Amino acid sequence: MESTRILLEAHEIPTHWYNIAADLPAPPAPPLLPDGSIARPEQLGVIFPPAIIEQEMSTERWIEIPHKVREIFRLWRPAPLVRAVRLEEALGTPAKIFFKYEGVSPAGSHKPNSAVPQAYYNHKAGIRRLTTETGAGQWGSSLALAGQMFGLEVRIYMVKVSYEQKPYRRMMMQTWGAEVFSSPSSLTECGRRILAETPDTPGSLGIAISEAVEEAAGRADTNYSLGSVLNHVVLHQSIIGLEAKKQLDKLGLYPDMVIAPCGGGSSFSGIAFPFLGDKAAGDKRAANLRAIAVEPSSCPSLTKGRYTYDFGDASGFTPLMKMYTLGHDFVPAGIHAGGLRYHGTSQLVSQLYEAGLIEAVAVPQLSTFDAGVQFARLEGIIPAPESCHAIRVAIDEALKCKQSGEEKVILFNLTGHGHFDMSSFERYFSGKLEDYEYPAEEVEKSLAKLPKFG
Repeated sequence: MESTRILLEAHEIPTHWYNIAADLPAPPAPPLLPDGSIARPEQLGVIFPPAIIEQEMSTERWIEIPHKVREIFRLWRPAPLVRAVRLEEALGTPAKIFFKYEGVSPAGSHKPNSAVPQAYYNHKAGIRRLTTETGAGQWGSSLALAGQMFGLEVRIYMVKVSYEQKPYRRMMMQTWGAEVFSSPSSLTECGRRILAETPDTPGSLGIAISEAVEEAAGRADTNYSLGSVLNHVVLHQSIIGLEAKKQLDKLGLYPDMVIAPCGGGSSFSGIAFPFLGDKAAGDKRAANLRAIAVEPSSCPSLTKGRYTYDFGDASGFTPLMKMYTLGHDFVPAGIHAGGLRYHGTSQLVSQLYEAGLIEAVAVPQLSTFDAGVQFARLEGIIPAPESCHAIRVAIDEALKCKQSGEEKVILFNLTGHGHFDMSSFERYFSGKLEDYEYPAEEVEKSLAKLPKFG
């Protein structure tokens, strides 16, 4: 049997990011302004540095990773690829199950893969402060870490329900020097308006984005930084799949399916896009590749949303993006997978889903925790609630292989550890967690408020 842990040397960290925009069946839909006109790069310059805007608009296939960024990546990259042998044996499946473990980063998740380059480009552009939002806290802690490395002040608007559920993630951000505020807050016009209208709101990523963008747009020394959804974030995360390809090559293997949790789309795109690039290039190994995005049934953007233009935030500060959306004022239930509670999905992921090139499945909360606990007891790693979604579907697919006798190779993205999410496991063990499927009528109500433009 092959080694259960496949490592790369530091010099094997990828030198370039992969940009799937070069290989889409049609060009990406451009971002629009509320009047229907195409957003120009200089208009995005209010909140983003030039290098980020260039990457956001780029259709070049390969974009070089700056040397300084690669040097910082060496703190935890290359991340290990692990074969889940004990899980395979417990399931009695002929499938080979591999996971790319991103929990080895200092912040405990895949999010520093984009936080570090974003902080680098902002520092290089002379920016002094960054604002951002965070749901479960993985992105906020990652940007706090990256800001510290480049001498940037960081202010984080953390979704209220997660601010209360996950105090230790908040403390991580503060340890790395960031200011953290519960969102909606009284610091912004958007926050004050929402608190006046719905004082008991649990908050949402859309609201927190509005607050962070509002502040960044109002200060010349401040830019905004986003942890998912946008093209440049998806680009940065491609390092996950690029490393995984090298590691599987060492074993002479290629995945039959690639699985990852999907909220805004950064972790799914990060592991899946480099393999989908092989498929676009005509690589015979990828001819029948299945790429499966897993979302919570309480926030089913791909499986129940609409493919259309919508704002990325609750107040309409961002440009309109063509994506699968539940409506920008959608406020999801307070499930513990806070990183998946976003109303929309990356426009690149959305375009691929609309074209039928990837799959999506929505799973309920309790079954994801069932899978996460089973995995932890067999493989030793306590996964983050978001990662449990990928584990759930990986197990389901492995059991299908058991029934069919097919020896497939399953690869999933274990996006982070759950060490700061133990309150959610406590609720699971005490029977306090519940499944929640967002009602179709509420989805339609939110979609009825989609912006009219042009």
